[in-house]
Amino acid sequence: MRDADGIRFILNDRDIEVRDGAPDATLLDFLRLQLRLTGTKEGCAEGDCGACTVLVGRLMDGRLVYEPVNACIRFLASCHATHVVTIEHLRGAQGGLHPVQLAMMEHHGSQCGFCTPGIVMALYGLWIGNPKPDAVAVETALQGNLCRCTGYESIVRAALAAAAAGGQAFDRLAVEREDIMARLAKLAGSGARLEGPSGLGVVPADLDQFAQIYADMPEATLVAGATDVGLWVTKFLKPISPAIFIGGLDGLKGVTQDGEWLSIGAGATYSEAEDTIRRLVPGAADYWSRIGGWQVRNAGTIGGNIANGSPIGETPPLMIALGAEITLRHRGQRRRMKLEDFFIAYGKQDRQKGEFLETIHVPLPAGRLVSAYKVSKRHHADISAVAAGFCITVRDGIIEEARIAFGGMAGTPKRATGAEVTLTGAPFCERSFEAAAAAIPEDFTPLSDWRASADYRLLVAANLLRRFWLEHGTGDVHRLDRGVDATIMGRVA
Repeated sequence: MRDADGIRFILNDRDIEVRDGAPDATLLDFLRLQLRLTGTKEGCAEGDCGACTVLVGRLMDGRLVYEPVNACIRFLASCHATHVVTIEHLRGAQGGLHPVQLAMMEHHGSQCGFCTPGIVMALYGLWIGNPKPDAVAVETALQGNLCRCTGYESIVRAALAAAAAGGQAFDRLAVEREDIMARLAKLAGSGARLEGPSGLGVVPADLDQFAQIYADMPEATLVAGATDVGLWVTKFLKPISPAIFIGGLDGLKGVTQDGEWLSIGAGATYSEAEDTIRRLVPGAADYWSRIGGWQVRNAGTIGGNIANGSPIGETPPLMIALGAEITLRHRGQRRRMKLEDFFIAYGKQDRQKGEFLETIHVPLPAGRLVSAYKVSKRHHADISAVAAGFCITVRDGIIEEARIAFGGMAGTPKRATGAEVTLTGAPFCERSFEAAAAAIPEDFTPLSDWRASADYRLLVAANLLRRFWLEHGTGDVHRLDRGVDATIMGRVA
């Protein structure tokens, strides 16, 4: 382990070292105000519009991986040992416009132009990672980029045209890859400190060092993807010092299958876990792609979404429904608990001083019916008004076990116990789910806020039970009339 007084990273083709700085300094402000790289724009300052999109590359399992992220909520300290690429670094193989830029021009993908650099960088990330995208892949890449002028059709055409033009092997990031990897390898495994008038930021060298630092400094703010903490600074001007930046710790990023369990490191991002989730929990695939935009999923961590305890966090309902457990760590000591027991009350979790979430353990849903749903004002890149996770076991036409959890319906993510009791032992039919929907008002007393009223949330939660039946059931509403026990009929009539 090696520690440095400042943070070090590569910016385009330059080696950067920052010794004196604030822990709450953002990458966007560093680019624009200190280096005058003004191609990266500030729009929303909350990771929502994508105008500030840059690529961040880091070594992962011997590979150099680049991902689009939002510079407005990316803290400068979290860039330690990475390669940051801004739009100023783009150029064609012979100089001039890059193929993505050229396609945007030829297909009239820009009007006012303010959002264009961020869109180009998102499409650049797609172009180097997926040389043959379809329209769906392009639209997914653009989830986190808002444009109020073009209506996106011309942008999608430009992305497809850039892919057809090819040329990835001649791109700067391909040509310079070996050099960049060698330079990053020299920084790998090093810790860093960034200290200024507004406080202290620490980048641990590895997981064990982080556990020690946090135990000694339990008042510190833990910063992983900063998709939440970033807004504390940009919107609420909240101090975060001392801050410990853990987003780059390889020891927190493992996503592995161990028998009938899936283990997810708390620092794994949504993007890093996506392929595994799609393969092992296919019922959650669509839901997973709606958590934030692409930039947010590249930065936001699964553990961070759980540990901050938000009642509208989108990971907990699904994980609770699946029966997930978590491991908490303090120095070298660990304890394991059911995820649902971690949430005590609004803003309060069962986590002691200096203790952090290390691993999420998810039982694989073999043979069970799994779905996850999200209702929000905007389909993509928006916070949910109601989120839900379902895991239903059916055997011989009877619901053997029902686990249903909701977010946005209470002060914490919470199971719908009344609906679960109604379903358990009942026939797998429409009437059973209608009865469970009727139990929702007994399970929850939601609040009204600007995202949704209490009445709307109750209606949505009940309708999601109906949706689950429509997606997984036979639709045979007469099943109850064919030899089902009268006692069960009475429970669901």
